[in-house]
Amino acid sequence: MQSNNDHNLKELIEKLIKSYRWTDKLDAVDVSATWEEVVGGIFAKHTTNLFVKNRVLYVKLDSSVLRNELHMVRTKIKDRINKKLGKTVIDEIVLR
Repeated sequence: MQSNNDHNLKELIEKLIKSYRWTDKLDAVDVSATWEEVVGGIFAKHTTNLFVKNRVLYVKLDSSVLRNELHMVRTKIKDRINKKLGKTVIDEIVLR
């Protein structure tokens, strides 16, 4: 017999994430996890720091040549990351 307090586990986890305001942090983890798949192994290998703050992805690279290459296609990278995650997580990419 089910009581009125029965909830779907997924719904409970989503409520927990919203109540603790973890959505942005989990999105940042998802972006980091998809970075290598989106840009490829060479660029990921030379990425020294990667973080998201206020819907801006900050990427630090140890190669100025690769940084210039990514700079030319950063809009495509942003679109591919957002498409891969199924929602708009990144509005801009800043390369350092």
